[in-house]
Amino acid sequence: MKLNCILFAISASVSVGSFPVGAQLSRGPEASGRGNVRATSGGLQFSSGDQFNGSVASGQAASNPIELSLQDAIDRGLKTNLGLLVRGSLSSAARADRLRALSALLPNLSAGFTQTEAQIDLAVYGFRAQGFPTVVGPFHYSDLRASGSAALFDWTSFKNLKAAAENARATELSMEDGRDLVVQAVASGYFTVLADAGRVQSNRAQAETAEALYNIARDRHGAGISAAIDELRAQVEFKSQQQRVVAAENAWARDKLALGRVIGLAPGQEFRPSDEAPYVPLEDLNIERLVQRAYETRADYRSAQAQVRAAEIARQAAGAERYPTAYVSADYGVVGTALNNSHGTFTVSGSVNINIFDGGRIRADQQTTSAEIERRRNELGDLRGKIDFEVRSAVLDLSTAAEQVALARSNLDFANQTLNQARDRFSAGVADTIEVVQAQEAVASASQDAINSLYAHNLAKVSLARAVGGTETSLRQFLGGR
Repeated sequence: MKLNCILFAISASVSVGSFPVGAQLSRGPEASGRGNVRATSGGLQFSSGDQFNGSVASGQAASNPIELSLQDAIDRGLKTNLGLLVRGSLSSAARADRLRALSALLPNLSAGFTQTEAQIDLAVYGFRAQGFPTVVGPFHYSDLRASGSAALFDWTSFKNLKAAAENARATELSMEDGRDLVVQAVASGYFTVLADAGRVQSNRAQAETAEALYNIARDRHGAGISAAIDELRAQVEFKSQQQRVVAAENAWARDKLALGRVIGLAPGQEFRPSDEAPYVPLEDLNIERLVQRAYETRADYRSAQAQVRAAEIARQAAGAERYPTAYVSADYGVVGTALNNSHGTFTVSGSVNINIFDGGRIRADQQTTSAEIERRRNELGDLRGKIDFEVRSAVLDLSTAAEQVALARSNLDFANQTLNQARDRFSAGVADTIEVVQAQEAVASASQDAINSLYAHNLAKVSLARAVGGTETSLRQFLGGR
């Protein structure tokens, strides 16, 4: 077959300022590819307040209250919590950035078909010949062609890919950290609801006791055994206890609504906690071992380390802009008046680009990435100190709360004994209602202290589980395998 057209060109060109890659630092999931050095992980720092207190609810509320255990609440939160869903979106964006960076190093292939109908006026091009027509055509031809290009050497794009991989790793760890935050928020909310339920129950019991005392005082006053002031004191105490019941029930209802928002319950869905507030003392806690465990386990700490590595690789990518780049491109196709009357043609070309003068752009890119590295390292150092502080604070709170639980329970026993004796003395007519009211107030106070100390103890466990990392597993361990 006769070769109609063979074009083969290998060219080496030196171009001033033609290098396409710049060290641009990204602080969000913007598009990046050839020409972008990404040193951050795409906005991983969150305020864990609003997002992790919200959720995306689905479904309709059931007519009857549902039974909800702590594990059920955690499972619901991990599926619907807004903070975790947002971090999942950022993780997907970071993976897309990595694919975009990878595409700069992979070959690009394409194919196309062109059908041309043409007529050319040669006079336009200055061609005039005696006896030769100035208009050529009309004529037509077909061109079926495949083309491709690839980077033979592009060190900056390679470093961009490694930085994007570290960014993707950082977002994955951020997702893991988001799970820990959800577990912390759900567990804290669940124990708050349990504490509220205990306060409601305690206040109702105190109100019943106050009502019984009021009935006794009223009967004694009607029989002329005691003064009217005793009946009035008992009535005031009864009304005070009723007010406490109303306030406790309101707090309970509001905290249940807040927990429902965190775990994505359907609006208006009622539920009953099926677990009880546990009390499992933790002994022989080695703080140094817990701190070291936190450094190895905490996902936010490992994410911060990945962000530092990404920034360091970004600086290397900025320096690599001085290196030459080499590319090759080629195409092959068949062209002719028709596909069955055509001939193969191809083109192969190679190019080498060298940056000779950039006006200080590369140095500016390096300075920018160096500043980013310094910021990331400072944040990592601060987070390391924060983790140490959180672990030690949680251990102190846990130890203090355990002592308070023991003292509060002992005090509650003594207060109940005092109340029983005061009621017996009042029934026997050897004491007035002042002694009984004071004893009842002491019982109410001791009961609240017992509930609050148990609540503080469980919250300290939640805080410690979050501080050491792997919150769901650690919390189950601290709660005695629940």
